[in-house]
Amino acid sequence: MVDSGVLNVFIGEYRHNLDSKKRVIIPAKFREELGDLFIVTRGLDGCLTVYTQEQWATLLEQLQKLPTTKKESRLYVRSITSKATECECDGQGRIQLPSYLISEAAIEKECVIVGVADHVEIWANARWEDYQQDSEAFEDVAEQLTDFLL
Repeated sequence: MVDSGVLNVFIGEYRHNLDSKKRVIIPAKFREELGDLFIVTRGLDGCLTVYTQEQWATLLEQLQKLPTTKKESRLYVRSITSKATECECDGQGRIQLPSYLISEAAIEKECVIVGVADHVEIWANARWEDYQQDSEAFEDVAEQLTDFLL
């Protein structure tokens, strides 16, 4: 397992637009933590997930532990790795997203870039708004997860 000894903490919500060249700005606070080269791939719940190189290496190690004899394992590993791409920011802090990831996340123009503790997510604005409204009430979820936090 890769352990750089540094804990990445991503917090906050930022809104940016996908430009005509399929580029989106990664917030400066996130760029500092992500480093020069990072991985963007298909995420859960309809978003894209962004990992540092170290986090990606750790995730790959975990994926390799899944039993290859199980259809669900093969599907999950393929879904994550086949959609992954290496990204680096240009001088203006933008990354270019491949068309297949833009389609995967249903991004048309407006994006929401969200810090989720140990990773970053990129959402289509409309999908993010729907997710926020369709999610169970925050208090209900907190109550259900209390035992895991103790």
